[in-house]
Amino acid sequence: MFEGTMERCRQCVRTGRYVVTLHAVDEMEADGFNVLDLESGILRGSILEVRRDRETHERKCRVRGVTTYGRLIEQIVRLRFGGTLVIITVYEP
Repeated sequence: MFEGTMERCRQCVRTGRYVVTLHAVDEMEADGFNVLDLESGILRGSILEVRRDRETHERKCRVRGVTTYGRLIEQIVRLRFGGTLVIITVYEP
């Protein structure tokens, strides 16, 4: 259903065009994830839902994937205008 958007997210990861927010870094460390886990979660994941932010009206996607060690990982991401992926937060579902 969201395969085009998911492919754009994957392409951002493949080409290194992504940023991780400080909040996502804190959550990543708290749950024992690393950058390779974030990348794997996007590359091997799929979009569960898309929501529009109430304040900014930007579209955010909830992506569920699998880490390099087989753990489930979910991330809230958005695609910036211009083609950069922003990883807003990350957690273990």
